[in-house]
Amino acid sequence: MQRAAFFSGGDAQMAAGDLGELLVPYMPTIRVPKSGDRVYKTECAFSYDSPESEGGLYVCMNTFLGFGREHIERHYRKTGQCVYLHLKRRVIEKVPGASGGALPKRRNAKLFLDLETNSDPNNDDFEYEDEAKLVIFPDHYEILLPNIEELPALVTIACDALLSAKSPYRKQDPDSWEEELQASKHAKTLVQLDNGVRIPPSGWKCSKCDLRENLWLNLTDGSVLCGKWFFDGSGGNGHAMEHYKETGYPLAVKLGTITPDGADVYSFDEEEPVLDPHIAKHLAHFGIDMLQMQVTENGLRDNDIKPRVSEWEVIQEAGVKLKPMYGPGYTGMKNVGNSCYLNAVMQAIFSIPEFQRAYVGNLPRIFDYSPLDPTQDFNTQMAKLGHGLLSGQYSKPPMKSELIEQVMKEEHKPQHNGISPRMFKAFVSKGHPEFSSNRQQDAQEFFLHLINLVERNPVGSENPSDVFRFLVEERTQCCQSRKVRYTERVDYIMQLPVAMEAATNKDELIAYELKRREAEAARRPPPELVRAKIPFSACLQAFSEPNNVEDFWSSALQAKSAGVKTSRFASFPEYLVVQIKKFTFGLDWIPKKLDVSVDMPDFLDISHLRARGLQPGEEELPDIAPPIIIPDDAKDRMTNHFVESLDIDESSVMQLAEMGFPLEACRKAVYYTGNLGAEVAFNWIIAHMEEPDFAEPLVIPAFGEVASSGAAVFGAVGLDNQPPEEMVAIIISMGFQRNLAIQALKATNNNLERALEWIFSHPELEEETEPALDMMDMENTANANILAETGSEGPRIKDGSGRYELFGFISHMGTSTMSGHYVCHLKKEGRWVIYNDLRVCASERPPKDLGYIYFYHRIPS
Repeated sequence: MQRAAFFSGGDAQMAAGDLGELLVPYMPTIRVPKSGDRVYKTECAFSYDSPESEGGLYVCMNTFLGFGREHIERHYRKTGQCVYLHLKRRVIEKVPGASGGALPKRRNAKLFLDLETNSDPNNDDFEYEDEAKLVIFPDHYEILLPNIEELPALVTIACDALLSAKSPYRKQDPDSWEEELQASKHAKTLVQLDNGVRIPPSGWKCSKCDLRENLWLNLTDGSVLCGKWFFDGSGGNGHAMEHYKETGYPLAVKLGTITPDGADVYSFDEEEPVLDPHIAKHLAHFGIDMLQMQVTENGLRDNDIKPRVSEWEVIQEAGVKLKPMYGPGYTGMKNVGNSCYLNAVMQAIFSIPEFQRAYVGNLPRIFDYSPLDPTQDFNTQMAKLGHGLLSGQYSKPPMKSELIEQVMKEEHKPQHNGISPRMFKAFVSKGHPEFSSNRQQDAQEFFLHLINLVERNPVGSENPSDVFRFLVEERTQCCQSRKVRYTERVDYIMQLPVAMEAATNKDELIAYELKRREAEAARRPPPELVRAKIPFSACLQAFSEPNNVEDFWSSALQAKSAGVKTSRFASFPEYLVVQIKKFTFGLDWIPKKLDVSVDMPDFLDISHLRARGLQPGEEELPDIAPPIIIPDDAKDRMTNHFVESLDIDESSVMQLAEMGFPLEACRKAVYYTGNLGAEVAFNWIIAHMEEPDFAEPLVIPAFGEVASSGAAVFGAVGLDNQPPEEMVAIIISMGFQRNLAIQALKATNNNLERALEWIFSHPELEEETEPALDMMDMENTANANILAETGSEGPRIKDGSGRYELFGFISHMGTSTMSGHYVCHLKKEGRWVIYNDLRVCASERPPKDLGYIYFYHRIPS
């Protein structure tokens, strides 16, 4: 980089005046970091360059973003910002003296107290030289720091504040509960009712509705109730909050989050997530033995048991000398705090050519069109990560002399290879209660979370996530009427159940279990583990078998009945992701992993699972939805608002009356169609004129009566993408916009009561303009019709042959997805490679039978 001039504190007196004059034009652009500002002084926004990189790091004195030497000019041209703080750290190997060498030397240490890099400043073999200077673009004037006397006071204060600023990642997760949570004031004195309630380990359902997700256990009386609705339409009906308002019982724990390390607890009174120091005691009151999750029946902890250690050794290929791999595609990722799940998934993702082309191939365009803050742009961060993994810049082999020295000393120098995904993790996990925390997570859930982000942030004309998407045909049959319904849905993962009953070594398993019980009784260490050996064909057979449908409502019988569902592939994806469903709950509430060996094939053919559609002789179930049932406790709450909001358009009534229809029938027609006009009301009259009470006077019922009479008032409700027009009309009649009504009904599965609650809980949406709502409705419709349709840009489904070849798998070690460790094995250039966070080595014994998630690519036909 060419420099036009250089100033330092030792220059002549004239330099002081020159410095002041030089900086005057730029003073309005220089800011002092305030509380809440994030200073990125350890990592480039577009690359993984740091102060230890050859070109150092430039930090903008206005935005506080960091840029490597390759990207600083881009930021200058885009923003016009001219003043940057250049940080450079040199790592120098010490020459040992007679006394064995001096302590590491730190120059300007006070300027870099919070400079987080990969090196260890306390390593006795190295010393560090830190340098900071101001650089003014475009002429690259450089002012060496510290230069307090010569610099204007504002510049000195800004430099000092920037250099002493905390890492943006140290508390970058305001939503991360473990750092911010406080103990609830109710925890110590919580009263628990002795009502005999015992909570099973599975099969939960809200006691006030039929929801089976987002369920909360009230720690006072053991009620299981659903949570509130979220912005995207997921969640529950808010019954847990209603229960608190009725009873005052303050604390609830979210079912499904209970682990040996804790659980997610919410205080309705304090209106925030809290810590419950007595959570184990409170859960035990309802039969949930949380402490038992940590200790086995023989008193030994899981990590003291030899078989579990064996799993760690086998998957990580411990005890085998592995050859390190370097260069493009062999870059490791630093574990930034239980981030191995993210590291493993991203290594697999960027081994796929479509993702490489989408992000790394389009890198210049993505960077050029990134927003002013590239740290908050998904595509920029994906391109940055992909380039970091694939460029080879951060995976360079040691020099020959260093390699010889490492062998002689039998030790390694500080690891400068690899990248740290802090910035990427901070963005992709933003707002997510689990991924934004530092807890271990499920790699499968993160994979789906990532695909969702890719879908929402398209790059180019082709979405790379298309390679995973496939259509599932679900055939549901009413066991009583024998009629069927065929539906299609989009999916990205094939989930295979573990067919334990098909184990091929049952005799060995029985003998092992007897020995294990004898060892427990004698309090001896358990015998060497015998894993169940499950044929892959048995898992595939279990996947294809019919499953019972809980709470099945038969449209043929107009009532609940027994039903079974069978799934088949309506299309085969380009890349097939297979998850082995190893994780479950025991009857004693202990989460456990099925420690099994599945003989996953290198070549897979699932062509026989191709969907066939409606077969000759099959009769379809009527296209009628279940009746709308509104809980009793919601009826009174909505009645007044409904009645007061509804006015009858008398002009439409008179138009219909002039046609010769009874006046009261006309009033009912306009009322039940929500004042949409005489034409819509006329259609209602034609559909209902044979009813005996057709000409009876209109009696405005309570809100719940209108909704619960669904079929009578609205007629048969279709199962297509659009909500029933009559339900839309009722919401419109209350003063809401049509598109908002449609959006609310879609978000709540056409449940009128929940749709209104959804609208009331999202008042900001009412302020959106009609064009914006039109666009949102069009997007929702497009997403819903994504199935097999072909648009102007071509099909979204990459259908083809059902023959695949294995190219990667992610393995998990530990007893739960919320603990343990993940590694990834990928087949590259004809050989298997293990990616274990920063460590990337040639694999000698890839444990293909112990994987959790497998990646297959289609074999060209």
